Amino acid sequence: MGIVLGIDLGTTNSCMARVDPATGQARVLLNREGERTTPSVVAFDASGRVTVGSAARRQAVLHPRDTIFGAKRLVGRRFSDPAVQAMRKLLPYEVAADAAGNAAVRVHGQLKSPSEVLSHVLRYLKESAENNLGQPVDGAVITVPAYFDEAQRQETKLAGERAGLTVHRLLNEPTAAMLACRVDESRAENIAVFDLGGGTFDISLLHVEGEVVQVLATCGDNQLGGDNIDELLVDALRRICLKQTGQDVGTSPEALWRLKEAAESTKRVLSEREQTALDLPYLTTCNGEPLHLSLPSFSRTMLENLSHRELERLRGPCEQAMRDAGLALADIHRVVLVGGMTRMPAVRARAERYLGRPGERSVNPDEAVALGAALEADIVAGDSPQAPQVLLLDVLSRSLGIRTEGGRFSVLIPRNTTIPTRETKVFTTTFDQQTHVDLEVYQGESPTVDGNRYLGELRLTELTPAAAGAVRVAVDFTIDADGILQVTAREPTTGRKAQATLRPPTAASP
Repeated sequence: MGIVLGIDLGTTNSCMARVDPATGQARVLLNREGERTTPSVVAFDASGRVTVGSAARRQAVLHPRDTIFGAKRLVGRRFSDPAVQAMRKLLPYEVAADAAGNAAVRVHGQLKSPSEVLSHVLRYLKESAENNLGQPVDGAVITVPAYFDEAQRQETKLAGERAGLTVHRLLNEPTAAMLACRVDESRAENIAVFDLGGGTFDISLLHVEGEVVQVLATCGDNQLGGDNIDELLVDALRRICLKQTGQDVGTSPEALWRLKEAAESTKRVLSEREQTALDLPYLTTCNGEPLHLSLPSFSRTMLENLSHRELERLRGPCEQAMRDAGLALADIHRVVLVGGMTRMPAVRARAERYLGRPGERSVNPDEAVALGAALEADIVAGDSPQAPQVLLLDVLSRSLGIRTEGGRFSVLIPRNTTIPTRETKVFTTTFDQQTHVDLEVYQGESPTVDGNRYLGELRLTELTPAAAGAVRVAVDFTIDADGILQVTAREPTTGRKAQATLRPPTAASP
């Protein structure tokens, strides 16, 4: 087996790491520009040339419509998703629906799927690692938010394959971070991993004892991260500019990109200081005249007040995870903070309030996930016998089930079930000479299917024609270690296999 990387494919930045075979220690690998992290930004020009990372970010102000950032928030999502519609209003590039009704981006008149965009980031990391190590890289363990659903995991895996990587495992980000932060293997501990990045929030509760790492419960919000706060700040700056100049600069993609950069910079500065100033000369033009934005003072308190509602959304997943794990605050031994947003004082304060103790950042929060992924990648590759060998027992983040009469959601595999797992359900035909059965598969926690994520239609075909109710079909729903669904079916009386195909949603699907 060739080199297997650990890759944190992030919303804002991505990072790659590998375990040094000589020392058994995970280390971050530098990209082509000598950086430890790579902006998850991809730019396309009219000739088809693709630019990734810092180089793409630098040219974004000149070509905002052709520069894609935050693609991870679109991956595996329907165009009609309210969160996607909300994002469209503040993005300088175009988000559109593909032929199947999924979210895509339009660049130079061509639709590109989010997984295609992410594949360019992964390919850049792969090639950077090969230049760094002088050896070919053919595989990876890629991390995903713990609360990613089936469709999002499938698309992430596809992105890796498009980049020329064998994806050995999709590893939940909080689990990966915990692997990088383990400090005392001699005693049993309950560890809470609080992971707030650019686009997603995850909270995972784990029990660690010796070489066994068991995830007790996980919860999160796939539409909560630093990008949300950036969007709030961008909107506030637009309103300030409107008040100062009488013009809405939000109609200019170039101005939107500059406001986004200013929002990110302001957020970072206010994590260290109480106040800062914003000065954006020549933000855009109106009737040939330049428009400027000047804000002599913007304080940390103002930012916290602006983002109060978003930060309060951290509470629900934390409390739900505690209930699901059956733990009280006194049962938590450590709280590990991961993700760049945990640098924000208000975020750290909420993590302590909701989990009962101060959070620790023993590893760089931007690198912990990649380092943990590298440790799992090393186990897959078997390159470093001296590296710790860990047994990971992860869980399914969202319940899996089917539609039943009246649009009810019948759970087959509950959330927080240890994976891999399998559940078998027997179905029967309902009319004479029936040769196929159709089932609608969903994922989520709502008692009705309307509140859950539609995964697709499961069609069982080539059944034995017989009287109604005479044919029974046993369907095995298997969730693998990546959290991805696989389906097989058979007729128990004859042992005959039935064809089981899960057809993904189309534009006309429910």
